[in-house]
Amino acid sequence: MGRLVYDNVFESIVDDKDEAADLSFRAALISALVDLIRDRGWKQADAAEALGIPQPRVSELMRGKVHLFSADRLIGYLARLGVRFKPSFEHHRIVCDVEMTEAA
Repeated sequence: MGRLVYDNVFESIVDDKDEAADLSFRAALISALVDLIRDRGWKQADAAEALGIPQPRVSELMRGKVHLFSADRLIGYLARLGVRFKPSFEHHRIVCDVEMTEAA
């Protein structure tokens, strides 16, 4: 029996590489959100207030429920916390700078 090797763990659970890439991106966004919430020492109620969402929705974020959040929704949550993404094309590759502003 051969050994399966994947570049993206989500490729092992979905057949579509585009869907796997989207899941991986959303997982990374959720991880960043969770880390930011924890870094600020917020309880879920604090995060809910800052994000403008109900506390149970924050709980879903904190538990990594990737399938419940779209990438645009997650980017919006990060924007509410002062995170801005600035993708660009430089030297034959795509680069994404991330800026933190004084928000929330």
